Amino acid sequence: MTDPDTLARNRYFAIVASRLVAAAGAVFGLVLLARGVTWERKILGTAIVISAMVVMAVVPAALARRWRSPPPPPQD
Repeated sequence: MTDPDTLARNRYFAIVASRLVAAAGAVFGLVLLARGVTWERKILGTAIVISAMVVMAVVPAALARRWRSPPPPPQD
């Protein structure tokens, strides 16, 4: 098994990386939206921005919930 501190650090980096990737996707969508000549590209840029925002909100919360420490056992 790995050290709990190392495991916590790696999980934190995974959550931060998911936020950074989603932010990069949103920036890409904004660039596509701003520079799109045709309406198809503008719709694609809008869809990428919206999906990146959803990913930015949902994925880190889901990872944090999945990796949450179990509650301590009740003391009798």
